[in-house]
Amino acid sequence: MKPWAPGEIVVDPNGPEPLYSQVARQIGAAIEDGRLPNGARLDNELDLAARLHLSRPTIRQAIQSLVNQGLLVRKRGVGTQVVRTKVARPLRLSSLFDDLSELGDKPESVVLVNRVEPAGDDAIEHLETPGLTHVRRLKRVRSTGGEPLAIMNNYLPDGLIAPADDELRDKGLYQLLRSAGVRLHAAQQNVGARQATEEDAELLDEKPGAALLTMHRTTYDDSGKVVEYGWHVYRASRYSFNLSLTNNV
Repeated sequence: MKPWAPGEIVVDPNGPEPLYSQVARQIGAAIEDGRLPNGARLDNELDLAARLHLSRPTIRQAIQSLVNQGLLVRKRGVGTQVVRTKVARPLRLSSLFDDLSELGDKPESVVLVNRVEPAGDDAIEHLETPGLTHVRRLKRVRSTGGEPLAIMNNYLPDGLIAPADDELRDKGLYQLLRSAGVRLHAAQQNVGARQATEEDAELLDEKPGAALLTMHRTTYDDSGKVVEYGWHVYRASRYSFNLSLTNNV
């Protein structure tokens, strides 16, 4: 497949579709079919406008439309770059690391917290373990293609696993649990949405108030014991959940 070039864009000034939409649609198609790969840089607005004989506001609107769709990102000092399209994740008993790996992505992680701490009321309630004195607290930022995707927080009963930071960077949490002999069986999961806080925005390279997806999950082993409670937030511009529904009537 030959590399994409701005000259491939053809606009019809007399057509019913707005000019910016014609430009955005054709750039988006080049991203989706791989002619514009992840990390590719676009010409600046002035150059694109000159090449296409369009106004700069038209090009700016087209680019912003693709930014809003999560296909492009503006980086200070770098310009406008292609980013991976949304990760569509099936709702099943698997980790984000596993799902990204199955999609052919190379997950990357930054470990922010990995420590044992006294169990507070919140941890005791969610881990459903009265008398629990300590928990392992994890906090990580998961990325793909150099772009942050999710902030993941987890509580685990102390002593279940004791992963090093390197292990948390290179493997998914469920993979570590299974390697330790934990037999994962089921989970209760709630999916919701909220706006990004200042901390969320900084970690996810979003603006404060941006839309985020949330997930709260309690995972059980084959004896019915809670082995992990997680609360995660995901960039809505880069992430979605897929559900399959059946009619039982």
